[in-house]
Amino acid sequence: MMSKEGASKPVAKIRVFDGIRTFSSFAVGIAILLSTLFGFLFQSESMGWQVVIALLALAIGIPHGALDHLVTLPRSRPLKMVLFIVVYIAIALIAVWAILEWNVYGFYLVVAMSALHFGIGDAAFLAERDRILGRDRSPRLAQVLYALAGGVTPVVIPLVNERSSQALAAVNPTLIDWDGGLADLFYWVAIALLVTAIVAQLVSKRERDALDLILLGLLAILSPPLIAFAVYFGTWHAMRHTARLTLNLKKSQDAYERGDAPRALRSAVIPGTPALFGTLAVAAGLVLFGENNFSDDFLWLLLVVIWALTVPHMMVTAKLDRGALL
Repeated sequence: MMSKEGASKPVAKIRVFDGIRTFSSFAVGIAILLSTLFGFLFQSESMGWQVVIALLALAIGIPHGALDHLVTLPRSRPLKMVLFIVVYIAIALIAVWAILEWNVYGFYLVVAMSALHFGIGDAAFLAERDRILGRDRSPRLAQVLYALAGGVTPVVIPLVNERSSQALAAVNPTLIDWDGGLADLFYWVAIALLVTAIVAQLVSKRERDALDLILLGLLAILSPPLIAFAVYFGTWHAMRHTARLTLNLKKSQDAYERGDAPRALRSAVIPGTPALFGTLAVAAGLVLFGENNFSDDFLWLLLVVIWALTVPHMMVTAKLDRGALL
């Protein structure tokens, strides 16, 4: 018979995972409602409300990638840790350069890697949850389709929006026609993949997973592209990744041993807050001392940096993803 302490571990873990899942679903739902409401109340060109929502969402998501060194090198010496961080930043800078200076193929590569990472990470979240509950994992085909649609939907659909193309042109003029005139084709391929994935979840009796994809589809289709990606990244992908981090961080594991779900989650969030404060400080400096206030173009540049950081982040989390899905 399982002891009370032993039984509390999976209960605490599922509280974290289900709490995060509920939060991300509600956040996306609220973003959809606000986008619809503000779309009627304000002109389509109005950026004020979009900036507020996007910055809030990005602020929530920024800390999740700041713990990669703790997961990869949990007990390493300072010199090794510094070397890891230097290499990590160097890879991110190369990715930024690829988007800003290289031709459109650099943009393709980084965006494709981002979509792949997002989809695999979100599918791994569900696989980890299944493992905690002791339930059968999703059928492989349904899992693969979820990963593909879960990554493509929040990345490709917003990017083929005309407003995205205009903003990306300001980031790098070579991206003006990044889609080669195939925006409609990309859009409908993404929609077809999304619908196929939703049907696969329903056939596999994974109704809650189907709801996930429906919410992501509505967010990508109904919200302005800036809002769609920022809300997905910050309140969905980043938060679900944070829940997964609690399974690998020592302080979170200790909290789970005591059945303390809130402390387990805090232990995976607090170490990443310096990255948040640093980002906010840079943003504040740009507002106070820059020639222009926050704009659509500035926020898209910020998203370019996030896409670039996804490249080393994906390399670091590949082992965690593989362990969850295989």
